[in-house]
Amino acid sequence: MLGHRHTQSSRHAGISRRSFFKTGVAAASAAATIGVLAGCTNTAEDTADTAEPVNVSEDTGTSILDAFTSVNLPYSASNQWTLPLGNVLHPAEGVWLPVTTAGASATPMVIASAFSTSSGELKEVVTKTVTGTTTSVIYSVACSDSVYAWVELDMITREWSLFASAFSNGALMGETKTLWQADSDWDPALVACSGTSVIWQVQPSSSGSKTAESSYCYLWTVGASDAQAVVESPGRFATAPTVCGDWVVLTPHVRASEGTYYGVTAYTIDDGLKTKVDQLVMPASVKPFRACRMGEKFVVSVEANYSSGGLLGNMGTYIGSSDGSDFLYLSREPFECAAAGKNGVYFIKSRSSYIVVNAADQTYSVLSSVDRSVDYGEYPARVGECNTFVTFSSVKDATTGYPASVIVRTFPL
Repeated sequence: MLGHRHTQSSRHAGISRRSFFKTGVAAASAAATIGVLAGCTNTAEDTADTAEPVNVSEDTGTSILDAFTSVNLPYSASNQWTLPLGNVLHPAEGVWLPVTTAGASATPMVIASAFSTSSGELKEVVTKTVTGTTTSVIYSVACSDSVYAWVELDMITREWSLFASAFSNGALMGETKTLWQADSDWDPALVACSGTSVIWQVQPSSSGSKTAESSYCYLWTVGASDAQAVVESPGRFATAPTVCGDWVVLTPHVRASEGTYYGVTAYTIDDGLKTKVDQLVMPASVKPFRACRMGEKFVVSVEANYSSGGLLGNMGTYIGSSDGSDFLYLSREPFECAAAGKNGVYFIKSRSSYIVVNAADQTYSVLSSVDRSVDYGEYPARVGECNTFVTFSSVKDATTGYPASVIVRTFPL
């Protein structure tokens, strides 16, 4: 059963709330549970303002590697820090970045931490699970400078819970709140944070018994007693929620009565995702892999080649407007991250480096990975608009060839 869920009848009448937890789990959970307000801001029936699908001819896009000029990288690292092996940074908007840290033993297996991009300090934030069972682990983390959220997963039952708390200077503040609870029929929540808000998606597992159910995106703000359902998708979202400056980008299934279409959509954060700022509807059956919005442009990656869909039906990363005009593309396999940058500069992850694209002067450069980190990869800890680009990598010991530490670098833009 879904812990807090929409039923078919509750889409118009409200939201029913049932807890799936067994007695032992419920007794171990010390966090206060929030409510969920009835209704949904942007429902599946809101099709009147849905954009038309975009089909870009393959001969009208501009290939970055073919048409732009290669130049030396115009950016240099302002800071470089070394962290212990086993720390994984996750993208966030502020000074503090969420980190999953490998525990010193099997209990705890994972610690939720935070890293300061101003001081290089790494702080442990959640050192043990709230649910308290021996089979539960901290599965994922997200934060801003004002709120911290984390998902706990039972490795045996696949039941999971989403928790959040106010956050300041690398530490939780006040009471921890339970935002959601569900079982294995629902994927662990995909979470992002902005300001004092937590944004998360609840969607049916592709292999569970609830595959016909709709997915929902929710928003909760520190101090509120209730969350709000803000976006409904009839079926699964294509990508995780992405905070991009003043917007959150989601990719709900749209035009469901017409076929399989995904709408890469930017919503305003300040009004709780009530306002749809812009929308790029992908060609039929083409599923975006990662998506964000920077300035007036969407940045969308596609990880497969489709038999239709024009330019956007090919594997690569695309920068363009929702009306289909002025598309730039990078014909390389996308990786587990969206682009980041500002003012027409895009850091796009490649296999062992970043392609840094300057759309204004039509140049590109390469930000190489830290020495000897190619095997384990270098990844960004920023997404969308940012003033400082952050990247991290696991680095080998030069004498043994084994991974030894994690290097974090920051690049002011």
